Amino acid sequence: MRKLNLGSGDFPKPGFVNVDYYSSTPPDVVHDLDQFPYPFAENEFDLVEADHCLEHLKDPFAVMKEIHRIAKPGAIVRIRVPHFSRGFTHADHKRGFDVTFPYYFNPTFKGGYTGVPYKLRSLRLTWFAQPYLKRTVLSPPVFFVASVVGKVIDFFANLSPFLTSRLWCFWVGGFEEVFFEFEVIKDTKDGSKQADEVKQAKVA
Repeated sequence: MRKLNLGSGDFPKPGFVNVDYYSSTPPDVVHDLDQFPYPFAENEFDLVEADHCLEHLKDPFAVMKEIHRIAKPGAIVRIRVPHFSRGFTHADHKRGFDVTFPYYFNPTFKGGYTGVPYKLRSLRLTWFAQPYLKRTVLSPPVFFVASVVGKVIDFFANLSPFLTSRLWCFWVGGFEEVFFEFEVIKDTKDGSKQADEVKQAKVA
């Protein structure tokens, strides 16, 4: 199983091909993710992950198109990015993301479909994200309390991420992360079946 981790930074993942450009921890492949194409063949990866990477890049839609190219039909793509309610708390963040991001990869969406089909498998908001970073700046008691509070907030938020995103996300100081899991849809021998699946997929 070929696995790719885009924007590995100081947190490379075992068993993945780790890719980054500006990193103090040497990645497996050094490449500027704003430059296309990426140094991989078409249909190469079964799993692609990008954790808090897209918000630093110039054109997230172009990145999603490139991921689509190098991923196999039916591959899983996991994206973690800042929710817009906390998207610009980092000086290098170029954008925040909303729960409507998957719309642009659904062929039935007439408001800006990108031409690159993905099927949304999972969507989740996280209030207390990136614990591996939080441990380096918070005391153990504060980390523990924040983790517990985060789990409670996450439970209610994910009962309806769309309602949370539209109505009450700012009441809790915003959400640090929105997670998307996609399935790559491509034209293959069973392409008509895949196309039907993505058209029937509910983004809400």
